[in-house]
Amino acid sequence: MKIFSMFDGVGGFTIGFNNSDSEFFQTIYSNQYEPSKKAQDAYEVGVHRFPEMEHIPTDVALIPDSKFEEMRENGVNMIVGGFPCQDYSVARSKKNELGIEGKKGVLFWEIIRATEIIKPEFLVLENVDRLLKAPSNQRGRDFAVMLASFNELGYSVEWRVINAAEYGRAQRRRRVFFFVYRNDTKWAKKIDSQFENQPVDNLLGMRDFSHYADYIFKDGLFARQFPVKKNAFKERMTFNQLSNDIKEVSDNFSDGKFWNSGIMRHGYYYSADTIPLGDEIPITLGDIIVPESSVPEKYYIDGEKLKKFKYLRGAKRIERTSADGHKYIYSEGGMSETDDLDLPGRTMLTSEGTVNRSTHLIKVNNRYRLITPIEAERLQDFPDDWTKYKQLDTGEVVEVGDRMRMFFMGNALVTGIVKRIGDELKKIALEN
Repeated sequence: MKIFSMFDGVGGFTIGFNNSDSEFFQTIYSNQYEPSKKAQDAYEVGVHRFPEMEHIPTDVALIPDSKFEEMRENGVNMIVGGFPCQDYSVARSKKNELGIEGKKGVLFWEIIRATEIIKPEFLVLENVDRLLKAPSNQRGRDFAVMLASFNELGYSVEWRVINAAEYGRAQRRRRVFFFVYRNDTKWAKKIDSQFENQPVDNLLGMRDFSHYADYIFKDGLFARQFPVKKNAFKERMTFNQLSNDIKEVSDNFSDGKFWNSGIMRHGYYYSADTIPLGDEIPITLGDIIVPESSVPEKYYIDGEKLKKFKYLRGAKRIERTSADGHKYIYSEGGMSETDDLDLPGRTMLTSEGTVNRSTHLIKVNNRYRLITPIEAERLQDFPDDWTKYKQLDTGEVVEVGDRMRMFFMGNALVTGIVKRIGDELKKIALEN
């Protein structure tokens, strides 16, 4: 499989697929660019780590169609990416062309543009799990727009919210992963053959979604690699049809029931609230910490800084005043003073390493400290010191600051999950 990695970060998808099979999965193009930043640190880490890859150093929206045509001609048949969660509302221009309201959501449409031109067999995408319920005033609309967009291009979408710790990794990180495949692939036709006695046009009226359920609970990529219990939690399921008009989906979608697992085929979608089997033992925070003898003194905290952490992690009831003068009580529940070394780590955020409530704080040998960049990398299944160096345009290799390294990891994905997706996808692709 030849891969184009969009929104590449510091190469999490590439690491994961390489760990699955670096001969079978070959990332030959990547794009990582932060339009609002002068320094392109993540891009420069990628250049240093993957010198054989073509790194495209520009805003994805400025990549010309001709570049995507080149990718297609060079055999790219898979797109991967962890794209930002933004606003996917749709509008029409005066010429009745589909567009978006404002600038948000542009990046998802770049995936659609790339897909339309490259026509890959498969895509593997990742996002925060709240995408399935966004926006709050029209729950599920954004995801419905995504499904309708892929359906219009002749693709199907399988999705699953995966908590990495529930499948043996070291971080309680919940993310939604998508396996998108073209409807003319052998894999798609194999699924269609299961419905040969149930014409697609009659599925909704029949209310028979047993084959969809079989796919989610035992036959699909995620079911095979990330097994779940055989019944939906509290029988939470939904089966419905999307409008063929993306603008109509954006304006009027009201179902709002996208559970943590699902499949969309030919505009029909089935979704269920699935439960992991719970038989995989996670890696603990204690398992991944480095020896204390190798921890620089700068990571240890005490005095006023430690008091600040204890305050931030404690319970609070604070009277506040809104901009219009209204007084209200802000309350926040307490959390453990330090992170439990016998449990997998909590979800890392991009603010990891700063003095805030979400930053990991551990206690070892009766001393308090922050986690190190290597430990942050291990929480995401990255190799030790993966983000320590970057390569400048001059060719010079320089060190990356700790704060930026923590930001990288807060923005990254658990590569061990991608590795398992790759293991299953290889079987599917070889069948194809």
